[in-house]
Amino acid sequence: MKEAILIHFGNRVRELRLAQKLSQSALAEKSGLHTNYIGMIERGERNPSLVNVDKLAKALNVSLSELLKVE
Repeated sequence: MKEAILIHFGNRVRELRLAQKLSQSALAEKSGLHTNYIGMIERGERNPSLVNVDKLAKALNVSLSELLKVE
């Protein structure tokens, strides 16, 4: 069973990525992470480390708190 926080985080990454009209490949390139890993995060299949969360925030041009925002 997937953890709710991983689903929420993945949805947030996808939401921000799509708002910037970025493909998963483009986000992967900007963040230095693999395209497959981005997809797994967005589907809630991976629990990214804080280092990778920071890379995603920087690639999406948002603060960590904005990336982790719960609405």
